[in-house]
Amino acid sequence: MELRIERCKDIKLFKSSSEAMPLIRGENSWTWLGPIPVINIAEPALIRDAFNRMNEFQKAKLNPLIRLLITGLVGYEGEKWAKHRKLINPAFHMEKLKLMLPAFGDSVIEMVNEWEKLVSETGSSEVDVWPFVNSLSADVISRAAFGSSYKEGKRIFELLKEQTQITIRLFQSVYIPGWRYVPTKTNRKMKQINFDIQNVLMGIIDKSKKAMEAGETPKDDLLGILMDSNLKASQTDQSLGSHKQQQAMSLRDMIDECKLFYFAGHDSTSILLVWTMILLSKHQDWQTRAREEVQATFGKNQPDFDGLNHLKIVTMILYEVLRLYPPVTSTSRRIYQGDMKLGNILVPCGAMISLSIINTHRDPRLWGDDANEFKPERFSEGIAKATKGNISFFPFGWGPRICIGQNFAIAEAKMALSMILQSNTVLM
Repeated sequence: MELRIERCKDIKLFKSSSEAMPLIRGENSWTWLGPIPVINIAEPALIRDAFNRMNEFQKAKLNPLIRLLITGLVGYEGEKWAKHRKLINPAFHMEKLKLMLPAFGDSVIEMVNEWEKLVSETGSSEVDVWPFVNSLSADVISRAAFGSSYKEGKRIFELLKEQTQITIRLFQSVYIPGWRYVPTKTNRKMKQINFDIQNVLMGIIDKSKKAMEAGETPKDDLLGILMDSNLKASQTDQSLGSHKQQQAMSLRDMIDECKLFYFAGHDSTSILLVWTMILLSKHQDWQTRAREEVQATFGKNQPDFDGLNHLKIVTMILYEVLRLYPPVTSTSRRIYQGDMKLGNILVPCGAMISLSIINTHRDPRLWGDDANEFKPERFSEGIAKATKGNISFFPFGWGPRICIGQNFAIAEAKMALSMILQSNTVLM
C-alpha cells in the first residue's frame, strides 16, 4: 500500500467535525499522526517564531520507552529547564572547551594510528570508517566528560548502546500502555541496564564529590565543571534558606544529565564526521584545499584552539555537510495550553508542529536551484550571509533551546578532521 502526503496550496484544519479553522496559504502543510494533527512549517519567519516562543510551543512529551534513554535537559520545561540550563552552561563555555582539546587529540591519534597499521603493508586499504568514528566519538565524550575515569565512562556508553538497541526493537512492535511494568525478559533487561548505568555514574560522581570536599580543585572535565557549578548553587541554597526555590540539582538529576550528554553527543558528531569524509572523497578539490589550510595553520603540530577557530575552509565544509546531512532531520513542538496563533495559522490545543530541518536546508527558494549540491562556498562569509538573515540553517535547533553542546560537537569535528588531513590520509 502506498500512502502519498502532498503539500497543498490551500489547507484547512478542523478543531472538531463542525468547527473549521482559518485557511492556511503558502508552502505549509498538515497531516495526521494517529489522532494528532501535525502542521509542517516551512516558512523561516514562522520557524523563528516557534523556536522563540518556547513556553507556548513546548517539546512533545516523550514516549515512556524513550524516557529510559533520553532524560535531562532536553525534556524539561519552565523553571526546571531554566535551572538546569544555567547550571550546565559553564561546562560548555569556550574557555572550558579549550581545556578539553588535548583529550580530543588523544582520541583522534589512537584512531589514526589504527588506520596507519591497516595500510602499512600495502600502502592503501579499504576501511569501513563508521566503527572507528563511532568509537572515536564515544572515547572523546568519555575523556572529556570524566577525565581520568573515562574507562568507566566507556562502560556507560556500551550499556547505553545496548539499551538503545533494545528500545529500537520495542518500537518495532505494538506498544501497549503499561506493558513496560510487566516483568518480561526484555523489561527486566532494560531495568538492569538502567540500574548498572546509574551505579557506574553514581560511583564516578561520588568519587569526584569526595575529592572536592577534601579541598581538591575541580577537574577540567565536564563532570568536574558541572559539579563545581552545582556545588556553588547548593551553597546559595543554604544561604537563602529552605523557603527559597532550590537551585542545585539532585544526584538523580546529575545522572540524567550525564546520560543525556552521552546519548545526544555521540551520534551527532559521528554522523557529521562520516558524511564529511564521504563528501571530501567525492570532491577531491575541497579535500586538497582543506588539507593545505590545515598544514599551513598547524604544520605537524597538534591543532590548538585558536588555530581551529581560524580554519575558514574547514568550517565552510562542516557547515555545508550539516546543511545537506544534518544529524537530526526534524524537530517538533506541541501545544498544551490552549489554541495558539503562529503567523496566520491557528494551531489547536494538542496539535503538533513539525519543523523539518532537512527540508528547510534543501529548499530551493531559500538556497537556490543548486540547493542539493555540495558547495561549501555558500558559507564563505558566514552563516548570516549565507542564510540572508532567514532561519534556514538550524542543524542544532535555534532560539533559547538551541543545543547546548553544539560548540563541543563542532570543536570535536574540527579537531578530528584536521588531524586526519595532517596524517596525509587521502580520502578516496
